[in-house]
Amino acid sequence: MTTTLNDWKFLLIASLTLGLAPFLPEPHLIGKLRWVAGGAHGMQPLDWFDLFMHGAPWILLARYVIVKITNGKKEKAAQS
Repeated sequence: MTTTLNDWKFLLIASLTLGLAPFLPEPHLIGKLRWVAGGAHGMQPLDWFDLFMHGAPWILLARYVIVKITNGKKEKAAQS
């Protein structure tokens, strides 16, 4: 499982498919984020769970990028 969470190809595909599905009329995640930005009035627990499920691939992808950047800086500092 840890190899899956560190596979950038898998995380990118998951973000673009699960993270944005359904695509029409607008990506589901975008609609939920607009709802939250508007004050989240009327959001039920299922809506919050849905936001988490569609946002999780993006969060994991962001985590992967941050880890790669910070590890790269540590390696450059160690070489100096």
